[in-house]
Amino acid sequence: MGEKVVAGPFDLSDRQHYRDKLRQCLTGLARLLEEKRFDRPKNLMGLEIELNLVGQDGTPRMMNAQVLERIASRDFQTELAMFNLEVNIAPHRLGGRVFDRLAEELRISLAYADRKANELDASILMIGILPTLDRDDLVSSNLSAVDRYTLLNDQIVAARGEDFRLDIEGVERLECSARSITPEAACTSVQLHLQVTPNRFADLWNAAQAVAAVQVALGANSPFLFGRELWRESRPPLFQQSTDTRPPELQAQGVRPRTWFGERWITSAQDLFEENLRYFPALLPICDEEEPLRVLDEGGVPKLSELVLHNGTIYRWNRPVYGIADGVPHLRVENRVLPAGPTVTDVIANAAFYYGVVRALAEETRPVWTRLPFEAAAANFDAACRHGIEARLQWPKRGRYGGTTEVAAVDLVRDELLPLAEAGLDAWGVEPADRDFYLGVIEERCRRRVNGASWQAAMFHRALERGLDRDAALAATTVRYRELMHAGEPVHTWPVGLPEPAGVR
Repeated sequence: MGEKVVAGPFDLSDRQHYRDKLRQCLTGLARLLEEKRFDRPKNLMGLEIELNLVGQDGTPRMMNAQVLERIASRDFQTELAMFNLEVNIAPHRLGGRVFDRLAEELRISLAYADRKANELDASILMIGILPTLDRDDLVSSNLSAVDRYTLLNDQIVAARGEDFRLDIEGVERLECSARSITPEAACTSVQLHLQVTPNRFADLWNAAQAVAAVQVALGANSPFLFGRELWRESRPPLFQQSTDTRPPELQAQGVRPRTWFGERWITSAQDLFEENLRYFPALLPICDEEEPLRVLDEGGVPKLSELVLHNGTIYRWNRPVYGIADGVPHLRVENRVLPAGPTVTDVIANAAFYYGVVRALAEETRPVWTRLPFEAAAANFDAACRHGIEARLQWPKRGRYGGTTEVAAVDLVRDELLPLAEAGLDAWGVEPADRDFYLGVIEERCRRRVNGASWQAAMFHRALERGLDRDAALAATTVRYRELMHAGEPVHTWPVGLPEPAGVR
């Protein structure tokens, strides 16, 4: 959830001073871009995964502090609620057998964390939304004991001025209210980072926006919330509604939500940072002592702390990131659309597809964003969240006459995007063995029309047919999911059905 902060009261002058510092930071960013101070191309990628802690019965365990103490690794950190953890994999250079290396590192890390969790009768689960979560699990008393989360919750609640209304209509409808942002903790995601030079940033961000819907269609893994079957990927509407600082009147006026797809293609990374300042008031107006313009005048590299902190409270599905490594500034595109899981192989296959296809789309002579209206990309994202692997999307027609056509997401992937992803991975220098194995997982998912969400839904309904009530069926689905996740075979191979009781043939 971003930078560590220390909680404290704010007054009117804090917000005014913070706004002034943000403007200084934006000016500093513009100077860094003009002076070409950013890092040279390094083809670096990074990976973060948010995780759940569950008991043997598949229900959440509120004990991340105790589990993290046992894990005792800086690779694992707290997340918003006490049943959440996050694992961070060190940056890797795209090329060679990078995806096999990532998979091995992730398997080792998760297996170690799971063994430590087992010592406390808990287990690690990678899933978009834990099906067994209850409304009583997502209350402010279950926020992690970290100042940032408490302060962020207090500020969002104060900005909204009333309870948060959750209203999601999918296969079934969920209507309820919450007094805190804790329901957002139900959303556990994968974040894919790509370090980008300034002159390539806009093309790669635009490509990531264009393909976000396809990523969700392929990787949807969040069909349940509070006992209801909703969208195939219910994280986006839940995330938006549970962090929405806008009461209904501001929504009616068209004020933008802090969880945001965006509204236009861009020409520069600065477009996004500037929009963040123009449209969104500060939630955490905490000022650093650094004077960014003075640092630049003296030949240094400013941290731009206020800009970084503000940026971390605006939840774009493709977020711009400013960072410094070894004293040199860099920019990253942080892709946040994917849910966690189901298996390490599935996560890495999703990553391979993303890094391949955005490279290829960004280098096309007629880029997709010049042929696809931004409104169509946003509508595609909504359709993919609702329908998952069965989604139908708008995509530019082939040929000279232009326009868009509606196409099944799986056909778009197999006919057009998988060849592009293959070419993109070749351009990164990824070994054919890695490329073919992980893109083969994506191809099989499309051929069988199976992803995490479709498997969960099928398993849940099979459990109901066996006579289980809803809560028991969701618990049985979660327990079986955990077994198959740890077995490691990709989700398109998972059988649907409850294991027979012992002694039954």
